[in-house]
Amino acid sequence: MKTTLLILTCAFASLLAATDTVAQIDFATGKGYIQAQRKIHCSLRDNDPVTYMWQGKGYARVPGERDRMLFKVLGMNVRQCVTVNDAEKGEGYRMVSREIMLYLDPQTGEILREWENPWTGETVEVLHVANDPVNQPPHFTVGRDGKQRLFEPMMIGDTAFLAYEIPLFYTNPLGGDYQPYVGNRYHATEIFDFTADINDIADLSTDTANVNVAWVRIAPWLPWMKMGSRAGLTYFNAVGAKLNSWDDLPALMKDEIRANYPAYTSPPPGDDTRPNETSWTYFKKYIDGQGN
Repeated sequence: MKTTLLILTCAFASLLAATDTVAQIDFATGKGYIQAQRKIHCSLRDNDPVTYMWQGKGYARVPGERDRMLFKVLGMNVRQCVTVNDAEKGEGYRMVSREIMLYLDPQTGEILREWENPWTGETVEVLHVANDPVNQPPHFTVGRDGKQRLFEPMMIGDTAFLAYEIPLFYTNPLGGDYQPYVGNRYHATEIFDFTADINDIADLSTDTANVNVAWVRIAPWLPWMKMGSRAGLTYFNAVGAKLNSWDDLPALMKDEIRANYPAYTSPPPGDDTRPNETSWTYFKKYIDGQGN
């Protein structure tokens, strides 16, 4: 930890010397951790909407076959943060959001409405990601282990790198009542990598930082693909960034939201208490609503 703090100090010491009249985040404090996280993921101001977008590709891996690109993807997440207080943990923040990811034709880039399954030959309806909400639990200056959190990114020059690996293993809403005995639990991994200029993060004269993001997901077949128990998996790789505003989204995404997902022009309210939506819970609601 001492080495990391020394690197951080060196990374922006010249900035502090040159702009000693500009307020800076103190990364050696728990408060600084909260401020840095808010500048990266949302904003220092409560109820200030922030939009991320990403684009990439989705692949299939089947034993004994070459990997196959299935579609391109275009995604967005609109979010905001609010301050929360805890009697023991002090002041922190909570982030609320909703997100869309569209599956696109790998050749034309058009939004897929139907998809011909190359393994079964069946043409199926495409159900795009429309998760509302995707909220996070509160973050405080003190972690679950009771220790004070500090902002300690990996540094290369003035660039801060943050890597998050999120292994997922939980009851599958489509998997039946006996998953501890026969399997079918949802088993996946999501990986997020963020980069930003440390000087931009440290500067308290701005409410949010310019941030780049990379996202990877390794997961089972998507339920709408109707692959059943066939061997294989999907993986996605995408890159993106925090935008200056929602209006900076690609026209394809904005048109689709206005036509079919009007709530996604803004984040959920800061006091949203709904359970999180996933591709699988969303699909279950869709199928149950169809009476299938």
